[in-house]
Order: sequence, then C-alpha cells, then structure tokens
Amino acid sequence: MLGVLLCLIVAVVATVLGGYVPIVGAPVFAILLGVIIAIVRAPDARLKQGITFASKQLLQWSIVLLGANLSLAQIVHGGAQSLPVMIGTFVVVLVLAYVVGGMLGLDRDLRRLLGVGTAICGGSAIAALSSVIEADAADIAYALGAVFLFNVVAVILFPPLGHLMHLSQSAFGLWAGTAINDTSSVVAAAFAYGHSAGTSAVIVKLTRTTLIVPLVLFYAWRRVRESREGERVDLRSIMPWFILWFLLAATLNSLGVIPLALQAPLQKLALFAIVVALAGVGLGTDIAKIRSAGFRPLLLGAILWAAISCTSLGIASLMKVL
Repeated sequence: MLGVLLCLIVAVVATVLGGYVPIVGAPVFAILLGVIIAIVRAPDARLKQGITFASKQLLQWSIVLLGANLSLAQIVHGGAQSLPVMIGTFVVVLVLAYVVGGMLGLDRDLRRLLGVGTAICGGSAIAALSSVIEADAADIAYALGAVFLFNVVAVILFPPLGHLMHLSQSAFGLWAGTAINDTSSVVAAAFAYGHSAGTSAVIVKLTRTTLIVPLVLFYAWRRVRESREGERVDLRSIMPWFILWFLLAATLNSLGVIPLALQAPLQKLALFAIVVALAGVGLGTDIAKIRSAGFRPLLLGAILWAAISCTSLGIASLMKVL
C-alpha cells in the first residue's frame, strides 16, 4: 500500500534525524514530520488506507512485539505500581471535566468525551464512549481535535521537562504512561526519553487502557436504565484485544519459548515498527478537526491536560516513586 510506503520513508528520515539528535529521538521526529507533511499537503485518498493501517494496526502489533522482551513479573509490577496514580488522575480529570466544562457552557456529552479522552487513552476512549452514548458528530470532532492537539504538545514538552526534573527512566515512564493521552504519543515521548522509559510507559499505558471496558459498560448501563429499552453493548467492539496478545507474548517469553537469540532482533523490529506507526499518526492528522474545535473545548482540553500532568507527578511524588 502506498500509504505504508510513505510512512516507511518518513520513518527512515526520522531514524536518521534521531541519530543526529538523540535527545529528540526517532519517534518524536516521526510524528512531527508526519504532522508537518499533513499541514503542507494532506495525503490524498489513495494513501489514507495505508496510513490508517500503519497508525492503528501496525502500532498495536509493534507493542505486542515489545511484549516478547518482557516478563509477566515486570508487567504485574509495573501495572500495580501505577494503579494509585492512574486512579487518582482518573478521578481528578473526570470531576474537572464535569465542573469546569459546565462553567464553560459545554454540553454534557462533550464534557464526557473530553474527560474520558484525557483520563484514559485519547481517541480510542472517545470512539468507544461515543458509540455508547450516541454523541453528536460535532462533539466527537471537537473532542478528538482537542485531545490530539495536546498529545502533540506532550510529545514535544514531556522529554525536556523530564530531563529538567532529573526523572529516572522508570519515573518518566510512569509519568508519561499516566499523563499522556493516546498510546502513540505515550510511545513517542517515552522512547525519546530512553528505551527503559519507553518499556515502562507501555506497561503503564496498557494497564490504563483497560479502564475503557468498565467505564463504557457503566455508561451503557446508565443509558439502558434511562431509556429502559434493554439495549446491549457489544463487548468485542470496546475491548482492546491487542493487550491480550501483548500479555501472551510476555507469557511465552517468561516460559522461555522465545529463544534468547531472537529477542534483540524482535526488539529492533518493534522499535522501528513503532517509528513507522508514529509517522502514520502524524500523516493522519486532521487539521480541519483541530480548527473546528473552537476556543472553549480547547480551553477545557488544556485545563484537563495540565491537571493530569500535575496530578500524576504529585501522586507519584507522594508515593515516593519518582
């Protein structure tokens, strides 16, 4: 597919630039180059299918490959350590979305979408929740535009801020995994900080992503109760299945099924596949969606983004894990 080829070209350029400027790194260069290309000249329809494949499926499978270099003990430890931070930020963001969004005059569905998109995992959470609450198309576009904008801001700002605060690799991974929205942006920022930070952030982010399921089921229950029509929710459509494949890969590695000689090549393949996928994320930027968001959704998005970033750091400091 031509779109995948374009992503590959951008990824190669990003890898070269990342070699010259390692403090930025190939993942950040990939997403930024993609955004710049999308702004200058948006990819046409012939390229979109391949770009979507790279930014969605390829990103998920590259994360699965990362699991082949991890043990279940690492995943359980990382997930358990991040839970207090995750739950704390989740509560703070949803309360702020409701209160501040109401003060800004935003409707209930838009507040929900912005809150869930910031608290859990950006576009995926917005898409899953919108299918349950039947949100207006304009609200979905506003939420996606606002969340994506602050994803890009986080990719640019988080690594230098982490260095400024002298965060360790594991501490930065915890911060990025609990405070940045989309999985793609978490991966870009964390791997730019360091490989250990990237691995840690992936574990934290995947743990956080599973919150989509209970949250969407709760809103589905609310909707059924309010409508009394006995509607059902298709669990298969909201379950992030690639997480199970990630756990399976880690299980196989823990059992010694994956030969030691294969682990280094698989890791290199996974890291380059991530760069290709992030190029797709950048190339798929919908500038019109960001422009259409308007001032108030962007303002709420900025407040929620700042809140989750500071809350994550604050709770982690209290836990003495920074």
